[in-house]
Formats: sequence, structure tokens, C-alpha cells
Amino acid sequence: MAPLSLSLPLDQLRFDERGLLPAIAQDYLDGTVLMLAWMNREALEKTLETGEVWYWSRSRQELWHKGATSGHFQKLQAIRYDCDSDALLLTIEQIGDIACHTGERSCFHRDVDVVTPPPADILTEVYRVVCDRRDRPSEASYTSKLFAGGDNKILKKIGEEAAEVVMACKDDDADGLAGEAADLFFHTLVALAQHNVDLRSVYRKLQERRR
Repeated sequence: MAPLSLSLPLDQLRFDERGLLPAIAQDYLDGTVLMLAWMNREALEKTLETGEVWYWSRSRQELWHKGATSGHFQKLQAIRYDCDSDALLLTIEQIGDIACHTGERSCFHRDVDVVTPPPADILTEVYRVVCDRRDRPSEASYTSKLFAGGDNKILKKIGEEAAEVVMACKDDDADGLAGEAADLFFHTLVALAQHNVDLRSVYRKLQERRR
């Protein structure tokens, strides 16, 4: 892979007494925090040179090319350092969608001894709830009733909400527009779940168009 066109003031970074910096890896699509590891200067330089993330293994005392054994490589998208210049935030594409050695997507998958999906952006969180209502319907759930009505009911609601967005724009109603857009987003998420389209595939399309 060609080197990334990223500039990082290595001489300004404050490595600790062991020559290390903590590095947080975050999913580039939905912001999920995937893992925390450590980098020394050489790992950081190799990451910038190759575009794939390298860490320093404190237990093995050696450079660690993430994914070299598992195949779950991390492709660097962006890198930031904090206000004290002593911690890094890596925005990455996680190949295989697994960052943790346990096989979970994120190392931060435990919540009071219960395995749960790691927190992500609000659309991802709402989409999880929508899929849960699809897979485990409840008579009291509005979302479950939408699924019971099938495409006809879901698509009718999308049309109605789109019209409401248009009217809020014409009325120059900022608060109303935010509410109607939220309704449109929600019903679109229901349509995606109805047709088994993963929200992350939509994010990938947006990312491709941004590029």
C-alpha cells in the first residue's frame, strides 16, 4: 500500500518514559471505539509509511502488525493527537470487522459482565433497535406494526415524511425541519431493515462519494 499523505509532528509528541503513546482505534464509518493499544515511534512511522496500523506489544516487547496473524488488518484513514500531545486517535477501516482477539468487533464489548455491542453513532443505535423490533416483534411497538404492514405501509410512511420535510423547508421552520428529518431517517432505517440492508453499507456509499 502506498504511504498516506499524512503529516504528524513526531518530534512534538510526548512519548512516555518507555517511549510509548496510547493509541485508540476508532471505526471510520460509525465512530465505534474498537481498541486501545500502544505505539512507539517506529510503530507510528511504519503505520504512516504503509497505511496499515502497527502497534508495540508490551507483553512480547516487539512490533505488532495488526492483522498479520488473524487477517484482521486495520487500514489507516486519519490520525489525530490530543491537546497534550501524549495520546493518539486512529480512524481506521477494520478488515473483517473484528478488532478484538476474542472475536468481538470491539474490545469494549462488556457492560456489567454482559456482552453487548459497542456504542456507536445514534443512527447505528436506532438501527439496532429497529432490527430488534423486526426480529422480536411486540404488539405494543409502532416499529413492529410497520414491519407487519410490509412494504406498502413502510413506503407510504416514507412518502408522507418526505413531504413533511419539504413543507418544513418551505415554512423555513428549523425545529420542525429537524423533527421531520428525524422521522424520515427513522422510517428509512425501517425500510433498510425490511430489506436486510446493513446501515454500514449506506455509510460506505457516502464515504465513496465523499472521496
